[in-house]
Amino acid sequence: MSTTLAPPPVRPSAPSAPRRRTRVLALPEARWALAATLAFLLALPLDLTGAPAWLYGPLYVVAYAAGGWEPALEGLRALREKTLDVDLLMIVAALGAAAIGQVLDGALLIVIFATSGALEALATARTADSVRGLLDLAPATATRLSADGAVEETVPTDQLAVGDVVLVRPGERIGADGRVLDGESEADQATITGEPLPVPKIPGDEVFAGTLNGNGALRVRVERDPADSVIARIVTLVEEASETKAPTQLFIEKVEQRYAVGVVAATLAVFAVPLAFGSDLTSALLRAMTFMIVASPCAVVLATMPPLLSAIANAGRHGVLVKSAVAMERLGEVDAAAIDKTGTLTEGTPEVTEVRPLPGSGLDEDALLALAAAAEHPSEHPLGRAVVTAARARGLSLAPAEDFAAVPGQGVSATVEGRQVTVGRAGEYADATSGSGTGTVILVECDGTPVGTLTLTDRLRHDAPAAVAALTAVTGTSPVLLTGDNRAAAAQVAADTGITDVRAGLLPEGKVDAVRTFQGEGRKVLFVGDGVNDAPALAAAHSGVAMGRAGSDLALETADAVVVRDELTAIPAVVRLSRTARRLVAQNLAVAGTCIAVLVVWDLAGHLPLPLGVAGHEGSTVLVGLNGLRLLRESAWRRAASGV
Repeated sequence: MSTTLAPPPVRPSAPSAPRRRTRVLALPEARWALAATLAFLLALPLDLTGAPAWLYGPLYVVAYAAGGWEPALEGLRALREKTLDVDLLMIVAALGAAAIGQVLDGALLIVIFATSGALEALATARTADSVRGLLDLAPATATRLSADGAVEETVPTDQLAVGDVVLVRPGERIGADGRVLDGESEADQATITGEPLPVPKIPGDEVFAGTLNGNGALRVRVERDPADSVIARIVTLVEEASETKAPTQLFIEKVEQRYAVGVVAATLAVFAVPLAFGSDLTSALLRAMTFMIVASPCAVVLATMPPLLSAIANAGRHGVLVKSAVAMERLGEVDAAAIDKTGTLTEGTPEVTEVRPLPGSGLDEDALLALAAAAEHPSEHPLGRAVVTAARARGLSLAPAEDFAAVPGQGVSATVEGRQVTVGRAGEYADATSGSGTGTVILVECDGTPVGTLTLTDRLRHDAPAAVAALTAVTGTSPVLLTGDNRAAAAQVAADTGITDVRAGLLPEGKVDAVRTFQGEGRKVLFVGDGVNDAPALAAAHSGVAMGRAGSDLALETADAVVVRDELTAIPAVVRLSRTARRLVAQNLAVAGTCIAVLVVWDLAGHLPLPLGVAGHEGSTVLVGLNGLRLLRESAWRRAASGV
């Protein structure tokens, strides 16, 4: 008699992390821009209606000061470092306009320039918001227990140390990553692992800082320093990503310095040449100031980072931590994918899928499983833990085990209710009793007589087939399976997920060789893995993505991005999001370049009014900034996830 355990129900997609949004006016750049705008709007009607200068003049001064003091400081800092930047060019142009009586036009330039700076600050702030909201989940204090458990002490969570024991009461948030020592409860950990339902917690189970405890009290031993908790690592990764610059941005900044020097030289020429041919001073200076404004690369400088930072922020909200703007830009370039098996396409945790009592053993399935679980109960081996978990799932009571002994590579033995029970390799019984053919079969013996076998398999992730199909669609080729496991197990997983190219039995260097072979053929490979043995391939690939929940520290450090909730379908989604960001960068550069070219030609070949030059140039800057912020919207992720 045999029973194949039913597969778990397909779970819905995990909810996204709670959002925490910086108020616009909480940003000093936004407050200064607003002050400059209000002063300008109050002065404008007075100026246009012929009111006395003493009425509107001070308002213009406020507009210049509020909108221009910070760019002026930035420009002077750059000048002290013997460089020129856009900030200084804009301030000089505004002051030059005021010097020749075009006070209104200079104020308009200051107001729009300050507004574009506020937009850039908003993009950066919203990037941090995307995951810093997770910090709000972590409680500020925890209840620490003394060594004998008799004394309770409330301490800040950042003062907890590895080995401390904390008490988590019903309804409290868990203060640190650790393991349950005593008590039973449930934990709502959707924001960390993505499980939509509360997860049962019993002694030995792992818990995460910031997750919400259910109705039971737990004693938890701290296993990670608070600075190394899952939440803290998420925040650190995204903060580091926000400080990096993409290759496109680095190229623009490299060119910007030379371009700015060229603009200054050209402005002097635009001023001096007409003057030498008899033009009046005011007209020559006005044309030169207009040229300096329209030729400045404000929009070009703002073209790259807002889309990439917005994409990083949006991906972070949905459980994908892209470590840098460089990594985000490179993700969109991939045209091939290679995937590890164990812990990536599969969950990496064995589970009992078949229980087979042998004829004449006198045991039914529950009795056989209870006997094996009792012997395995003291074991720390993953297979042993899987047997115990299966028995608990059936609600079986386990008899105490005595004289427990474990032999590495062979199995365990123990005395259970006076009988000598061994659980280990099935040997000749594997092929004869296992119906799956691809799992690990272990033999249960009682007093030296075989009484049954258990088959354990590594369960396929519920979203693996969908992720493989999506990666095929996004790269144009089916992913390759690279695994160190045996060919039979690899072939089964490949068949279940729709992969046709399987490379099994690979050592770490074999995975690297495969990745380099693809890249030698001109492919840009995305590698997805989780273990220490995947780290070399993650480093060698064009882009590497690690599974965050069970991934090794080395894999997490090596990868360019981390899927915190282990949702495979998030990987093709973030690739699509990266491609959208790259398209927006290209759009921004096209808009910025076109505006600069048209306005410069207009100013040199004809007569471009200064207000129109200011509106055209700074308007394009604001447009570029807003275009980049589009990727902060929830709809941008939904489109990327759906493949639209």
